[in-house]
Amino acid sequence: MKSFLLSENTIYVFKRLSQGLLTLLLASMLSFMIIQLAPGDYLDNLRQNPTISPETIDELQIRFGLDKSPLQQYLLWFRQVITRFDFGESFVYSRSVSSLILERIPATLLLAISSIIVTWAIALPLGIISAVNQNKTIDKVLRVVSYFGQGFPSFITALILLVVAQNLSPLFPVGGMTSINHNQLSPLGKFLDIVWHMILPTIALSITSFAGLQRLTRGQLLDVLRQDYIQTARAKGLPKNRVLYVHALRNAINPLITLLGFEFASLLSGAFIAEFFFNWPGLGRLILQAVQAQDLYLVMASLMMGATMLIVGNLMADLLLKFVDPRIKLENLE
Repeated sequence: MKSFLLSENTIYVFKRLSQGLLTLLLASMLSFMIIQLAPGDYLDNLRQNPTISPETIDELQIRFGLDKSPLQQYLLWFRQVITRFDFGESFVYSRSVSSLILERIPATLLLAISSIIVTWAIALPLGIISAVNQNKTIDKVLRVVSYFGQGFPSFITALILLVVAQNLSPLFPVGGMTSINHNQLSPLGKFLDIVWHMILPTIALSITSFAGLQRLTRGQLLDVLRQDYIQTARAKGLPKNRVLYVHALRNAINPLITLLGFEFASLLSGAFIAEFFFNWPGLGRLILQAVQAQDLYLVMASLMMGATMLIVGNLMADLLLKFVDPRIKLENLE
């Protein structure tokens, strides 16, 4: 039986990954086409600089492949991605796109994953408390807090926290990922220094997400608590905590796990605002500069990474659902 389940899971993962590769192919074609629809290219800005000769512009055009048709550019880019996993050279940085992304992605993932941990650690307990105390004072207060949090745009939250940091300095760092003397600190000191710099950006990312997750937890748990089997469990005299955490919460958690898959996919875009305001050296600022400068291959790589994270996030959510609730059939999740 175990080997059958193992093979079933393996076949499902293989099927989903195959579908994901096809999705990435179509996404790359669509992304490249949309980028090409934008007027001009990276060299247009250089042409306006009188210190750059036309010969230099022509050399750069040949070097970056901009002298070819859009179809030829895409095919050359796609071939080198498939054969060498090479996403091309950044126009602005004159470096490999892959090296730029690998250099910045740890900071973005660190900030975004910490935000997810904080969000779930706060939202789940508050959602449970709100559902258990439906229509009581604490429920009303928590609902107001969630409405307030959801209605607050992330950039407003980041601005407010930035003002707070400036007024309370040096209690909180104003920006950056490390202090000036970071290299002189001990390993533990370096870790604590990064955590100290993460506090405000993580809060800025977590507020809006926590409010939505809290409301969803409350709603899902209330739906489950009204089910007949929960009423039966209560009538049999089972302890309240056992009914709530063993029977009710396990069934209410499934939609939240699905949401977790989408949250993983939004790590890249979600961290952008916090990175911008708090001068965090992650992918958000890098991609913004790439879009503004029409750095074609860097933009393409970031779009492909976002699509990959969406596919991987959904696959992880499906497998986690199967682990939490063995009754779920993987083929029904497609």
